[in-house]
Amino acid sequence: MDGKTREKFVNIISDFTATVGIFLPDDVEARLREVASEETLDSAKAMYGCMLEDLKLAKQLHRPLCQDTGVLQYFVEVGTEFPYLDEIGEVITEAAAKCTLETPLRPNVVEPLGEHNTGNNVGWGAPYIEYELVPHSKDLRIKMYMAGGGCSLPGRSKVLMPLQGVEEVKQFVYETVVDWGVNACPPLCIGIGLGTCAATSAMLSKKALLRPIGTHNEMPKIAQLEKEIEEGLNSLGIAPLGFGGSKSVLSVNIECGGHHPATLGVGITTGCWATRRGDMIIHDDLSFELLSHKKSLEVED
Repeated sequence: MDGKTREKFVNIISDFTATVGIFLPDDVEARLREVASEETLDSAKAMYGCMLEDLKLAKQLHRPLCQDTGVLQYFVEVGTEFPYLDEIGEVITEAAAKCTLETPLRPNVVEPLGEHNTGNNVGWGAPYIEYELVPHSKDLRIKMYMAGGGCSLPGRSKVLMPLQGVEEVKQFVYETVVDWGVNACPPLCIGIGLGTCAATSAMLSKKALLRPIGTHNEMPKIAQLEKEIEEGLNSLGIAPLGFGGSKSVLSVNIECGGHHPATLGVGITTGCWATRRGDMIIHDDLSFELLSHKKSLEVED
């Protein structure tokens, strides 16, 4: 890759990262506005008014909509025929540092078990990058997420005892949100993972969080469980920001995998009312499509 091509590649991902920090994805903003319009409690309506004003100012001033821009996480689906496959990690890391300085993003990365801040959101294993190869493709698809402190606090994963089943899954999710959800600035986006161990269920819950609001698991039983848990969580009435209201969550998404007959792992990942995630495709000629942000990029008067 020559210097000019590398610079273009870095700028694409840096601009994408900045966009995720400044603008909510279309589905999250649309759902937030819908929930706000349905609210009847005066204190809750006031909180939603502050959120929507924040979105407006972030767009107008072109600044991050929350001071906690999180730790940057990138989920990469790369075609085996994408011409710059070998450089992806280096380019993303350079883009993260560039975006931190120029947007600016708050530097959040500190050394493992230490308090020294690296100053540019780059460090040991940061930004986090997960790769998945796509055979016979020339495209690069990047999904990214800003994992903030508050929305990461409720993250939990455990392995259930044999025969505990779906009722214990629901109980685990309800208890997690009741005990910790207010720390994550509700109304929340909830990702749930069902796997065979703590590790697989945790990662599946993160992938569930990356799925757009309004989509459903392709398995009917799992889609029904999404609906049941969303209704149950909304009955708690903890939102917005814990001040009380008719909705506690914006969405509940579940991803699952086959599990051992003696175990059922369950994980939960939460996103705050400002769930900042993005989705884009970069083609082999470095032309690109921003999938997650179209309508939300419009600046309000």
